[in-house]
Amino acid sequence: MRIAFWKGLVVLWITGVLVAAFAVEIPRLPILEQSARNLYFHVPMWFTMILGFGLAVWYSLRYLLRGRTEDDLKAEQAARVAVLFGVLGLLTGSLWARFTWGAWWNWDPKQTLALAQLLLLGAYFALRSAVEEERRRARLSAAYAFLALLSMPFLLFIVPRQLPSLHPGAEGNPAFDEITAPQMRVVFYAAVLGFLGLFAWLFELSYRQARLRRLLEAQREQIEEP
Repeated sequence: MRIAFWKGLVVLWITGVLVAAFAVEIPRLPILEQSARNLYFHVPMWFTMILGFGLAVWYSLRYLLRGRTEDDLKAEQAARVAVLFGVLGLLTGSLWARFTWGAWWNWDPKQTLALAQLLLLGAYFALRSAVEEERRRARLSAAYAFLALLSMPFLLFIVPRQLPSLHPGAEGNPAFDEITAPQMRVVFYAAVLGFLGLFAWLFELSYRQARLRRLLEAQREQIEEP
């Protein structure tokens, strides 16, 4: 079985990021200590979720303009993979909180609002499962996806920064640029690119699987018709 060149590159890139994440020396940071290496995973996962859901909205808008079911299917699968990265971002954040704040969950504004954002994205799928008629489901989902994307800047960035928080960048805590040495930045940006490449791969697989499932369902309905 042949693997596309870009997929092989993603494998090599992610492997390099993983090696660098644990092998490259980092400065001794108060409180964070070695847990600062989680920066290479936690933040890129959230970036990937945001850009991934942005892709879902892009396909949703294309559906509203052109009415092609393929665009709706791509929007759904992009949202599905984006939420996966969001869940991983939340889990890595909880792991980080355990080692730096002493508990898996602290109800910190950043944590809590990130969870609220994920629940909003989860409602996208609840909406899809609640509407049976295909075109109506696609239109409502597209509109909801756009509104969910609009909530991201407020829930993930603007509101948390206005509230007391232990999270970096809030209420006098050191921001991202104050806790990252130059060598950490190199690994961090490489991780962002690697996770985006991984998103593209998973999105392609998810779309192909969903498309195949839809074709099989259509064939089965044709066979069952009298």
